[in-house]
Amino acid sequence: MKRLSVSKRKNWEERCEEVGFNFHSIGGTYWNEGFCYEFTSDEIDFIEEVTDNLYEMCLKAVDYVVSNDLFSRIGIKNYDFIEFIRDSWSKDEPSIYGRFDLAYNGKDIKLLEFNADTPTALPEASIIQWMWLEDLFPDYDQFNSIHEKLIEGFKLLKHNNINDMLHFSCIRDNQEDLYNTRYLMDVASQTGIETDFIFLEDIGLSNTDKKFYDMYERQISAIFKLYPWEWLIKEDFGQFISKSSALFIEPAWKIILSSKGILPILWEMFPDNPYLLETYSDSKKLEKRPHIKKPFFSREGSNIELININTNYSPVDGGYGIEGFVYQERFDMPCFKVGNNKNYPVIGSWIINNLPAGIGIREDDSPVTLNTSRFVPHYFI
Repeated sequence: MKRLSVSKRKNWEERCEEVGFNFHSIGGTYWNEGFCYEFTSDEIDFIEEVTDNLYEMCLKAVDYVVSNDLFSRIGIKNYDFIEFIRDSWSKDEPSIYGRFDLAYNGKDIKLLEFNADTPTALPEASIIQWMWLEDLFPDYDQFNSIHEKLIEGFKLLKHNNINDMLHFSCIRDNQEDLYNTRYLMDVASQTGIETDFIFLEDIGLSNTDKKFYDMYERQISAIFKLYPWEWLIKEDFGQFISKSSALFIEPAWKIILSSKGILPILWEMFPDNPYLLETYSDSKKLEKRPHIKKPFFSREGSNIELININTNYSPVDGGYGIEGFVYQERFDMPCFKVGNNKNYPVIGSWIINNLPAGIGIREDDSPVTLNTSRFVPHYFI
């Protein structure tokens, strides 16, 4: 794995905006035009194999949590929602996507966490970096079958689960969430699914049948929601979700994997697995060693603390941590230095339709990936 400086496309902003990617420069630099990561085909094969193995382990972990009633260990204590999760898992409700965050130093690869419920940076990994590849390196390849696998996933969803309209929803005033949601809706439409978009704030709850409706008084029978389950159940209407009979994408059982409480459980189930980091719910087991303190539910790097690690990084307070924390051993991530600048890459490895589908790379000045972290394209030779 190499980090390379490459030529910038003269019209790269226009190329991004052609497909609706208008926040390429948010925060100064988000899409990091002029740099890329180069992999060998063997490295890509390794990443793909690890991703597949991790997903198999994760599905076994979900079954283990459900079978042994370990919901409190992942921060879920709402009895009604626990029963909803059980029902979702027993029905084998379909999942479209998820993203593993992996640390890779060219030799060893480790799972940092699994963004199983509401992963973003999907269009960047799918179409934006593919356009970059075609513009600059048409003779090279890229680990990227994301769009094709999304098509196949929505085709299966149409055949097995969708009899009516599939609504797509996210909150207002979040450009990134809207872009990701609109992209997925466009892909679903390409498979013949009837779709429509509605902001989460505009969904109505009927006082008579306690079901959800859109602004045209159409019942919502299936919905993709880019909004975390742990937030959704705390909303005023959360108590009615289990009674609505609607199909949710991502399904409720994915909250088990989106909680970082799953990481100690994975370590218990698969001790010394080469792709897992030693992780515990008890801080004392790692207190004398460099480690990372992570809330069960946190987003965009908020409230993550580096313990016994020599760094100038200061935690970002997002108000997370009330449900609890996990403690994960430190992994020496690669750091690509350019002058005084440091670049720590995290590989986002996508699972689409239950299969490894490609990667997108985010890098930051610190080992913690934040919402301001830069997206860098890749290719392999």
